[in-house]
Amino acid sequence: MSSRQEAKQSVLVPGRDIDSPRRFEHEVLAVVFQVRAGVLHVLLWERRIEPFQHLWALPGGLLGENERLGASLSRHLAVKVDLTEIGFLEQLETRSDVQRDPRGRVIATAYIALVSTDLNPTVPGDTAWFPVDSLPDTAFDHASIIQSGRERVRAKLTYTNVAYALVPPTFTISDLRFVYEACLGHTISATNLQRVLLRRNVIVSTESVATSPPGGGRPATVYRFNENSLRITDPFAVFRPPNRMGN
Repeated sequence: MSSRQEAKQSVLVPGRDIDSPRRFEHEVLAVVFQVRAGVLHVLLWERRIEPFQHLWALPGGLLGENERLGASLSRHLAVKVDLTEIGFLEQLETRSDVQRDPRGRVIATAYIALVSTDLNPTVPGDTAWFPVDSLPDTAFDHASIIQSGRERVRAKLTYTNVAYALVPPTFTISDLRFVYEACLGHTISATNLQRVLLRRNVIVSTESVATSPPGGGRPATVYRFNENSLRITDPFAVFRPPNRMGN
C-alpha cells in the first residue's frame, strides 16, 4: 500500500465513507456579559423543551451549512434575543465532550460578548440577566462555559483596554472603577486605576466635568478611551499573579 493510500485510510471511520455528510452538529453560543447595578451579569434564556426543560441556557443555535461562526452567532443573537449592540466579541473556546448533549454529539463554540452599562437591551420574556455569582440551574455545560468566559474577561482587563466595551463613550474614574470591580471580583483603588490607565495611554481626559455630587465637592473629570478597539496595553501582565492591576 502506498503512503498516500495509508494516509487516506487513517482518516476513515469504520462504516462511514469520507465524503458522507457530517455525523454531528456544531452550535455557537454567546456568553453575553454586562455590568448592571454594579454587578456582573450574564444573559440566559429558559428552555421550553427537553432536554433540560425549564433550565436556563446561553443564547445561540446551530451553525448553518454555509455560515462562518461569528456570522452565525450574530444572526442567532439578533433573531432570538434582539441583541445587536455588542461592544466586543471574541471566540472563547470549543467544547467537544461527546456526552455534553444527551440527544447526541454536538460540538459547541462559545464566544464572549460585552455590552456597555449605558444600554438596556429589550429581551424576550423567556430571556433574563443573572448575576454570574448567583446563576439559576443551567442546561448542558453552560455554567462551566460562563465561568470560563468570566475568567477570560478578568484576564483581559489586566493587560488590554477591553473595558472600553463595558462603559459608555464617556465616564468618570468612579464609573470605570465600579466596572473593574464587578468583573474582577475585588475592590481596587480609583487612584491607582487612574494612574495605570493614564500612563498606558488607555484613557484620556475630555476636559469636561461631571455634575457635582448632591453633597457638593469637586466635580469629577470625565474621560474617554483612547481607542474603541482591542489593544494590548501590558504584554508582560501574564507573568504577574492573577487579579492584580499592573504598575
